[in-house]
This record gives sequence, structure tokens and C-alpha cells, in this order.
Amino acid sequence: MDEIFFRTLPFFAVVGLGYLAARARFISAEATAGLTRFVFYFALSAMLFRFAASLSVGEIFDLPFVLAYLSACAVVYALAFAVALMRRTGTAEAAIEAQCAVIGNTGFLGVPMLVALLGPEAAGPILLLLALDLIVFSSLFTLVVTALREGRMRPAGVLAGLVGNPMIASMALGLAFGATGWTMPAPAADFLTMLGAAATPGALFAIGASLAGRSAERLAVASWLAFAKIVLHPVAVAVAALWVFDVDPFAAGVMIAASALPVAGNVYILAASYGIAPQRVSSAILISTAASIVTVTWVIAEITGGVLGTP
Repeated sequence: MDEIFFRTLPFFAVVGLGYLAARARFISAEATAGLTRFVFYFALSAMLFRFAASLSVGEIFDLPFVLAYLSACAVVYALAFAVALMRRTGTAEAAIEAQCAVIGNTGFLGVPMLVALLGPEAAGPILLLLALDLIVFSSLFTLVVTALREGRMRPAGVLAGLVGNPMIASMALGLAFGATGWTMPAPAADFLTMLGAAATPGALFAIGASLAGRSAERLAVASWLAFAKIVLHPVAVAVAALWVFDVDPFAAGVMIAASALPVAGNVYILAASYGIAPQRVSSAILISTAASIVTVTWVIAEITGGVLGTP
């Protein structure tokens, strides 16, 4: 546990540095937004393209893995949705709370940290999880809210959003390039490596800086959502992966670790865009990110030296 803590500590230290820099107003909100755009559209996209280009669809896609993850997410999603309705919230608010319970910060935190800690072979499972989160659950929320507000679903709008998402596009293009069997020219490979190397520190710093502008309000609900995300979600995934669908132990470990990640920032973007409980989501992100310093460390320690024995 101590060894894993000291290996994860630098990642969270960069998050903390970004937080302190923003709180001290050394970094402005505009600078944070610019850094986030750089990471999202350029650095992280380069990293994802490079990972995907080295893999094939067969190496990434695994049906038991997909079924385990989606079934576990469905259980936690339904629970969070039901609890929200029991508090007499609206359906749209229940949907955004359910998003908080199952969508982790896989892109900005999971990809760089888990690949570094678990090895490059973790890239395939992480890319698949990221794709499932973006394609299935983000689309589900958009469809639900659109149906509630307009009385009909708009699949075309969802499809356009997915195509325009740089994470989806970079993974798809990377897989397409890898399928050609071509060797990437050295200058292009060096360019992607250099640009992708900026993703890890840039993403972590941006996470911390963005947290500085958040305040913890409605603590009871936000704490419940954080608990659902960083405790219930990985527990449900572990049960589904290890005892129901018999997923490969290493892939199961990556899935469990990714499920323990805090609430993703893109959930707040959805909440703010549609005007659905953005402060509640912001609080859940803040609380889950702070708590994940302990929970993610413990989960990674368990999957690397515990029951799974992941190398």
C-alpha cells in the first residue's frame, strides 16, 4: 500500500499544484480554460491516437469485458436514478445524478495515470472504457434530456456530437491507421510522442485548477453521489467482472481501477450546458476527487498486489 501511495502521490500532487495556483489567482479561469482546451483537443488526442494506432480492434474489444462493465454501470445508474426520484427530483436531475454515479474521469486522469501505473498493456482496456462512457452513457443522457424537453429524441444530434468529440475521433483514426499496417514515419511518431507527453501534466494541472472554482454545496446529496461513484461503482464492476462474466484478471483490474476514478468533469459540462443541477455536480466532482486520493490508491494497491495479483 505504501509503495502504491508513493507512486500515485505525484499524480495527485500535480492536481494539488493546479488547485493552489488557481486559488492563489496565479492562474486565471481563462488560462485554465485554455489549458483544458489544449489538453482536450491536442495533447490527449495525440496520446489516444498513439495508443490506438498500436492496437487492433480485436485487441481492444472483448465482449465479456463490455457486458461486465455495462451491466455494473446499469445497476449503479439505476440505483442513483431511483434514489434521486425518491427525493422527488425531476427526471432530468435524476439523469444527471446517475451520470455522476457512473462516469469517471477516465480521459484526463485515468488514461495517463493508469497506463503509467499498470503498464502500456492497460491502454486497450482503458480506451474501451472511455469509448463506452462517451458513446453509451453520454449519449443516453443527451437523448433523455432532449426527449423530455422537445418531446422526441434526436439521434442525429447525438451522432454529430460523438463524431465531433476529439477523444472519439482520435481513437477511431488511430485504429484506422493501425489497421493499414503502415509504419508511422519517425518525425510523425516523435511529434505525437512529444505532444502526447504534455497530456499527463497538463490534464492533471487543469483538473486541479478547475476544482479551485468549485464550492461544496448540498453536501448530503453530493457526498452520496461521490460515494456511489468511488465506492459503489468499483464494487459493482468487481462483482460483474470477477464473478459474473469471468473477465481476464488483468483487464478486470484495469476496469475496477478506472471505475474508482472520481466524477468526470464532462458531467459538469453536460449539467451546465443544459442547466441541470450544475452546482450539485460540481460539488460531487470536488468531493469525489479529494476522496479518491485514498480510494484510488487503495484500489490500485489491491489489484496490483491483492486478489488479482496484477503485475
